[in-house]
Amino acid sequence: MLSKISDALNFQSQALKLRGQRQGVLTSNITNADTPGYKAVDFDFASALKSATETGRTAPAAGAATQSDLKRTDGRHIEGRRLGADPASLALKFRSAVMPSIDGNTVDLETERAQFAENALKYEASLRALNGQLRTLQSAMSGNNGQ
Repeated sequence: MLSKISDALNFQSQALKLRGQRQGVLTSNITNADTPGYKAVDFDFASALKSATETGRTAPAAGAATQSDLKRTDGRHIEGRRLGADPASLALKFRSAVMPSIDGNTVDLETERAQFAENALKYEASLRALNGQLRTLQSAMSGNNGQ
């Protein structure tokens, strides 16, 4: 039972973390719209989320404990998991330029702004879903039946 609750909360938590990281990538693209030679980048959110939620963790950062380091010494212990995607492990890809500029910059402000707005909307939706799950759990634990 606890595993199912943890998995449900983990999915929304991972989605929020990745949406935040994607917002940073898109912000960087917009910020560098006038930087000569700057290449716009992005990452495949769906595959990053799938990777983060399939294993419940991502590749460990340097010096971090691995799953094998997190031992269960009692049957009542919850298995340890690493949460969140390491920004360095995200597969950033260059965005294909619709109309590259003469200075080599590939940022299309219209595309970046649209992606930024869409990502912000989806971040808000993930946040609301997570808050709803937490309220439901809180209500269940306190015994309130919505009264």
